[in-house]
Amino acid sequence: MSQPLAGLRVIDFTHVLAGPACSYFLALVGAEVIKVESVCKGDAMRHRGGTDKEAAAAGMSTAYLTQGAGKSSIAVDLETAAGLEVMERLLKSADIFVENHLPRTLDRLNLREDRTRMLNPRLIHCAMTGYGRGGDRENMPAYDVNIQAASGLMSLTGTRETGPTRTGAPIMDYSVALAAGFAICAALNERNRTGKGSFVDVSMLETAFTLMSSTITDFLATGHAPEQRGNAANSRSPAAGSFPCKAGTLSLGVNEESQFNALAEVLERAYWKTDPRFASSSARNANSAQLEAELLDALAARSAEEWEGVMARAGVPAAMVRKLPESLGLEHVVARNYIQKPSGSDAPVPTLPFRYDGENTPPLACEAPVLGQQTDQILGDLGFDTDETADLLKAGIVRSSKSWD
Repeated sequence: MSQPLAGLRVIDFTHVLAGPACSYFLALVGAEVIKVESVCKGDAMRHRGGTDKEAAAAGMSTAYLTQGAGKSSIAVDLETAAGLEVMERLLKSADIFVENHLPRTLDRLNLREDRTRMLNPRLIHCAMTGYGRGGDRENMPAYDVNIQAASGLMSLTGTRETGPTRTGAPIMDYSVALAAGFAICAALNERNRTGKGSFVDVSMLETAFTLMSSTITDFLATGHAPEQRGNAANSRSPAAGSFPCKAGTLSLGVNEESQFNALAEVLERAYWKTDPRFASSSARNANSAQLEAELLDALAARSAEEWEGVMARAGVPAAMVRKLPESLGLEHVVARNYIQKPSGSDAPVPTLPFRYDGENTPPLACEAPVLGQQTDQILGDLGFDTDETADLLKAGIVRSSKSWD
């Protein structure tokens, strides 16, 4: 199976969701990932997130497991000179450094991009922050929900009645992770040409803007600020949106003339194609209330699930609104093997939304590590002898999983 990043080492100095997800995605395509955590509790996400409180109390929350597999963990106190020496050796051995800390934190630890580049000129240093470098917000802390609010994305979600609404999943965290992965791969290609590393500055705010690209362009071109439209499609087509059926709700994406004609046939409303109220896009927009009323009447004849199958065969873009368990159970999802169990784990986790040459990404070789599980091994690989490692452990500068026994 294809592993495009095999042979590359990633130092993962991240926490919460976006950063760990980025390094997890890199591991899924073959990179070796070493996660650097604090000696006290490690990544804060080990202890929060998800509904399994017992697992969270043990430092293995479902939120942590989601992007923890395929990594090694070393626990080290970077507030000490000896701990920073460990980090510097790690960076000298690495190809990629992924972090999502505020610039002022990196200043305190002497790990800003100028320092990491001096340590390793070939290093790709990828920094993910709420607002990116430069400007008065570069040191402003931000989580997914803050960026949804600050970017205007939240103001577009929901209805006028509900007011601004956060999306149901942390889409900014995972979008930033994918954006960072894309940027890192581009930087690696440049390094192949020049032999030099680079600094990759990823902004959560700008990632949110990117997700709203067409909406932003429309505003800049017309001056019309977007408003909440609920489940209505951005295309503003009256035959695009979510509609109740005999049972369930159907999402329609009917935007093209050919699609509307196919919809009319499927719903046994062929007269729509010649009715002056509906025969053209402009007519349908002018008579959207009448069209919606007739559409709802037609859809009431069958369930959303039935309509989905019928419309798919007719080439009409349609999908039943499903809850997550129903969606994960779709035959197509199972066939693509998107959900996998890392080796040695009973906890299935999401993988990547793409394939190389039709093949799944290989199952990760190991489950998510407990805090400091590979500390001793990593120190040995970095040239620390047994006595030096013992001294670091005794001083509390590093911590291994044995320390918890």
